[in-house]
Amino acid sequence: MARIICAGLGPGDPDLISVKSDRAIRGGRTIAYFRKAGKRGQARQIVEGMLRADAVELAMEYPVTTEIPFNSPEYNDILARFYEEWAERLASLPGEVVVLCEGDPFFYGSFMHLYTRLQGRVEMDVIPGITGMTGCWNASGVPITWGDDVMTVLMATLPEVDLVHHMRQSDALVIMKTGRNLPKVRRALETVGRLDAAWLVERGTMPQQRVMKLADLQDNDTPYFAIVLVHGHGRRPEIAE
Repeated sequence: MARIICAGLGPGDPDLISVKSDRAIRGGRTIAYFRKAGKRGQARQIVEGMLRADAVELAMEYPVTTEIPFNSPEYNDILARFYEEWAERLASLPGEVVVLCEGDPFFYGSFMHLYTRLQGRVEMDVIPGITGMTGCWNASGVPITWGDDVMTVLMATLPEVDLVHHMRQSDALVIMKTGRNLPKVRRALETVGRLDAAWLVERGTMPQQRVMKLADLQDNDTPYFAIVLVHGHGRRPEIAE
């Protein structure tokens, strides 16, 4: 029976990888990671220089692009086959396999789809990681929540009407998967009167990090690793004069 270790890599800075994940990565003889076809992959880039010289690398290349609507039956069928095939392949490998996962594996991570298919078939160990949004709100230099603030995590892929609804219900907002959905996110924030309070953090904790007020952004071209934040302002002790 194979043993699968999923190593959470954190938000992007290799120094933020946990000691346990670091140990698993450096000792791994077989390393698997997700990536877009033709790309090196963010997970692989984070661990550059950490792999042993004789490590065997397995690049799990996504079979779809952003041109296919995420809620289409075709999209779901293609991805389901992709995860099934890789679950079968990983389960058949001898010994231990380390699967790399950006952020935390159980927080919107692709590994979750393998995990549900491998349960009961192989031994698994999932190592937590710092989430990407945690790295981003620390990069902003402003606490994301105070006191009894309610924080909502939203996917920018949601319909605009749903974004507006959820934005009105929460004090603090984290909006992920922005990319080409950024114009829709801006319109929704403007509708609820919160655009001026929104921040855009691109590649949080990485060398190319950029932090700016969303209202000051001149274009709508943002990378996949970009998160929009609206900080809460809940109860807090007053600062003494």
